[in-house]
Amino acid sequence: MSNYYQKEIETASREEMLALQNERLVKQVQHVWDNVSYYRKKMEEKGLTPADIQGLEDLHKLPFLSKDDLREAYPYGLLGAPLKDCVRIHSTSGTTGKRVVAFYTQHDVDLWEECCARAIVAAGGTDEDVCQIAYGYGLFTGGSGMHGGSHKVGCLTLPMSSGNTDRQLQFMTDLGATILCCTPSYALYLAESIHERGLRDQITLKAGIFGAEAWSEEMRHEIEKQLGIKAYDIYGLTETSGPGVAFECSEQTGMHINEDHFIPEIIDPETGEVLPEGSKGELVFTSITKEGFPLLRYRTKDICILTREKCSCGRTLVKMSKPMGRSDDMLIVKGVNVFPSQIEAVLLEQGYPANYQIIVDRVKHSDTLEVQVEMTPENFSDSLAKINEMEKSLIDALKTMLGIYAKVKLVAPKSIARSEGKAVRIIDKRKI
Repeated sequence: MSNYYQKEIETASREEMLALQNERLVKQVQHVWDNVSYYRKKMEEKGLTPADIQGLEDLHKLPFLSKDDLREAYPYGLLGAPLKDCVRIHSTSGTTGKRVVAFYTQHDVDLWEECCARAIVAAGGTDEDVCQIAYGYGLFTGGSGMHGGSHKVGCLTLPMSSGNTDRQLQFMTDLGATILCCTPSYALYLAESIHERGLRDQITLKAGIFGAEAWSEEMRHEIEKQLGIKAYDIYGLTETSGPGVAFECSEQTGMHINEDHFIPEIIDPETGEVLPEGSKGELVFTSITKEGFPLLRYRTKDICILTREKCSCGRTLVKMSKPMGRSDDMLIVKGVNVFPSQIEAVLLEQGYPANYQIIVDRVKHSDTLEVQVEMTPENFSDSLAKINEMEKSLIDALKTMLGIYAKVKLVAPKSIARSEGKAVRIIDKRKI
């Protein structure tokens, strides 16, 4: 097995991990106090100094950081190392407000790539594999992180980036790719193209590592069925380094968090109160080894659950559930909280492709919710009466799931734009 199955860390006892986290947290708080004036001011406002943080039992005393803080401090306000020691930046898409820019020292890059390597090994990767990286490169973290992780494992790495499906499939078949890394929506798009071109028998993939956007268990099963692989989840944020903060093992019952680098908490998103293990709430991360961009108590806005139930893979790292939505960008329609993952689950259960769009509008001061869903080629040839019947069935299923009425519009196959990066699932016209 690869050296990046780090048994002493990934199977450490709770006592051993706590000792390591305590040591690194104390050191990191001092590092931030000494180098990040923006956060030092937040600590001073709460009457705190590094001496007040002696271990994990004091973590709750520290102030939170949010994306608003990161935008306010843009570009250098949260830099934790001299600029001459930083070797790279990555950035969020910047769809709202200022971009978030994260800085990396070489030490940060090395540790990040080790985390990604752990994810590849957990998916069965070894130095005999061919790893096709179809995440975007550049400012986006996905491509660079998994590329570096693949190198550390010793895989033959195909740095494809996203897009150019013809080239993706050529290299996938000619070079015998065994592991695919990309967004789940792009994986399904590639699967569609493989079947259309009759290439299924030429595909040698055994596993896929998919992340960067929300996806349901139903979508996982669809990917596994279409590509004949095992589909693994991976989690990360630009703010905390990128993919590899947490990763799925063969048990597929949640993602192991690399606790030697990231301390997770679950809080009540309204009050900020730390919730006990097993509670559903907002995920908060403290980076305890990062030098260039060392965020303490960063609010991710992702809603999930943490568990320490024994895992059959032998890893003792805490698990986080697949995010169940977001505390900030969930849709509120007619006063009801609506998560796109709920809608996706209904569509896939009913046998529809995972290409859809949710359109929210406001007509005469009342919210409207419309779900546009692609039909399969077989259903597209059905009569108008049959299509109307299918729409009604989906309307009923969505109302059962959501508790509110959603208009359903079945559209032609491939009429909804495919995404090579993150899928654009929601169009909220109320904000336009």
